Amino acid sequence: MTDKTEIISTRQKNYTLFVLVLVFTSSHVDRQIMGILGQPIKESLQISDTQLGLLTGIMFAVFYATLGMPMAMWADRRNRRNLISFSVFLWSGMTALCGAAASFSQLLLLRIGVGVGEAGSNPPSHSIIADLYPKEQRATAMAIFGTGINWGILIGFLVGGWINEWYGWRTAFVVVGLPGIFLAFLVRFTLKDPPRGYAEAKGQELPKVKAPPFWSVAKFMFYNPVLRNIVAAGTLISFTGYASVIWVPIYLVRIHGMGTGEVGTYLALFIGVGGAVGIYLGGRLADLLAARHGEQWLPWIVAIASLLGIPFLYICFTAATQTGALWAYALPAALGTVYVAPGFALIQNQTPTEMRSVAAAINLFIGNIIGLGLGPFSVGFFSDVFSPEYGLDGLRYALMTSLVVILWGSFHYYRTGVLLKRSVS
Repeated sequence: MTDKTEIISTRQKNYTLFVLVLVFTSSHVDRQIMGILGQPIKESLQISDTQLGLLTGIMFAVFYATLGMPMAMWADRRNRRNLISFSVFLWSGMTALCGAAASFSQLLLLRIGVGVGEAGSNPPSHSIIADLYPKEQRATAMAIFGTGINWGILIGFLVGGWINEWYGWRTAFVVVGLPGIFLAFLVRFTLKDPPRGYAEAKGQELPKVKAPPFWSVAKFMFYNPVLRNIVAAGTLISFTGYASVIWVPIYLVRIHGMGTGEVGTYLALFIGVGGAVGIYLGGRLADLLAARHGEQWLPWIVAIASLLGIPFLYICFTAATQTGALWAYALPAALGTVYVAPGFALIQNQTPTEMRSVAAAINLFIGNIIGLGLGPFSVGFFSDVFSPEYGLDGLRYALMTSLVVILWGSFHYYRTGVLLKRSVS
């Protein structure tokens, strides 16, 4: 690494961010397509809701989150672009192969393969964005990056839903998986890995960066109360978010009798377009309020958005008609990912340059084991528990059990803001 920074043009920054959004989009297409294909897969492979929860939740999350740690440590020491490129290639190939699964066990192993691939993408992406954009622009940049969640859900639900109706769920996996292989080559041959600490250097000498041991980063995060609370908050909010993204499509198909194409179209609009607007505006608003009134507004914006969604989710899960369920879900769908950008930005803001990839990986590990892993799994488990007494409505009650977690998460966002406010007073 050179001692002086080379000027990175605005065009190059924006292109790098654009490609990283494509990467994040691809990961969520391959991850969330299980939501729209869940009911056809259940019927085809004759599996329970608990097994479906394993496919979409805990088994995927364990490998995704655990392997993210060593990959993030590698990223803090080596070329981040190459790791991202390899990861995209792996998860895309595994997704396409899901179409050939003949049993629950085979599909489970392939979904684990998808998780292994996705483990190497997010931490280095966060680190690259933090190196390109200064602190005052970071939440907005993270919000733009975070819209990949929504674009991924839009593509996965829309394409997956209709391809399933026309050609079956196996073809849907192949159609959404193969384009990622071309994206892997785009990353490898068109992106540059920026110097570490570039945004902080501001044209001066680059900081001398030496990545510390993993446990030093873990200890730093544990003893930082802001980081403790923001990790806990994001984990709890994502618990309900991941559960609803996976199970609301299944709920609409199973209980309200909608087709996967119809459900995919509506949810592509609500979660894809509405959620992308929500996450971007949330990040922009958080940056503006933080600049004017203090950094505590980064988490407080999320707390407000999360609490606003609770009554609408309750109406959705108890609705007697498909129209009522759909339109009640529209606002929570738009607000559901507002937490992503402020949370990602705060973790990068509170963490030294040499720790950023690993800090992001630790956050993703905890968030994904509990949120991505236990969120969808718990709803599937409780659905099986409630179904003997309530029949199909067991899924309604299972979804409602996740709502109390939003209140818990909102408290931690509020607490994070209080701690940030105290730190500058």
